[in-house]
Amino acid sequence: MKIAILGTRGIPARYGGFETFAEKLAIGLSARGFDVTVFCEADETPAPGAFKGVRLRYKSAPALGSLRTIFFDLKCLWAARKVYDVVYMLGYGAAPFCVIPRFWGSEVWINPDGLEWARAKWSFAARAYFRLMEWVSTRVASRLIADSGAIADSLSSRHGRLRACSVIAYGCDVIHAAPDVELLSAWNLAPAGYYLVVCRLEPENHIMEILRAFQLSNSKKKLVVVGDHLAGTRYVEQLRGVQDSRIRLIGTVYDHAKLASLRYHSFAYFHGHSVGGTNPSLLEAMGCGNLIVAHDNPFNRETLATSALFFEGVEDLKEIVERIESCNFDAPKMRLETRQRAADHYSWPAIIEQYTDLLNSTLLHR
Repeated sequence: MKIAILGTRGIPARYGGFETFAEKLAIGLSARGFDVTVFCEADETPAPGAFKGVRLRYKSAPALGSLRTIFFDLKCLWAARKVYDVVYMLGYGAAPFCVIPRFWGSEVWINPDGLEWARAKWSFAARAYFRLMEWVSTRVASRLIADSGAIADSLSSRHGRLRACSVIAYGCDVIHAAPDVELLSAWNLAPAGYYLVVCRLEPENHIMEILRAFQLSNSKKKLVVVGDHLAGTRYVEQLRGVQDSRIRLIGTVYDHAKLASLRYHSFAYFHGHSVGGTNPSLLEAMGCGNLIVAHDNPFNRETLATSALFFEGVEDLKEIVERIESCNFDAPKMRLETRQRAADHYSWPAIIEQYTDLLNSTLLHR
């Protein structure tokens, strides 16, 4: 069975959650005997034709500004039109063009990811476009793959009964051996001496609320924020304007070993995401056994169940900070529950197995 994975900049993963997902899924399915190809963005450097048993195909992305990604996806869809049994598109920005492989008899799966149209960074026109593309994706896909039940419910509540929709989450690696603690010296940090946030610095991730709550708390620890703090947006400028010697915006960290060490050795992890499904950054924190304090919404509740603490606003988050630093809070127990939930529900082998079953069922009914 031949499978193509589209919609990312390619593998090996270097950029974000979708690329990591594409890499893990492709390698896992290839190991189970599927013929898997990942479409990658071509650049000036020599590129390998395969990676860990996965075929790689390259297409250039035209220099068309905000339309660049859409036309890159279009080129990939056109190249995939005659070759694959299943074409799996990650994201719905180019949803209308997903009919192309279907004309040649391929199954087309679309993973809508989160509620892209709800992100505050988009203009009114962009939000309208993404809302339209979401609707189109529910009509043109052979099957939708929602990364959480809450995403599937959201789609069906706004677009009616979905023709075919499977709920399969993203996965994570469960880490039991402590990463190198010496890597923290790059930021002069000590184990359990800091809270951590890792995310895009955008309003829907509630970074300002987290900073304000920490400002108001009596914590003696640091708050470390990993994200592009040099982005020229008004929101990032507001974040940088928060004055507190305990708060440190350290920029992006792409080194996997350093990021793993930052996560694992943190005292607690703040997760403010509110418009996604099963968020990869949250899963990675769970796999590290972090004590997690998450924004209270259906997506995070579904992922974490009872293995975390939840906040709605600044005041209750401040109270949570002071509570978890009190002597009568059983943080080790909650960390253990978090890691166990990651192992039970979100390990990569379990996620790959769900995709394997779905692909085998698709092959059986073709």
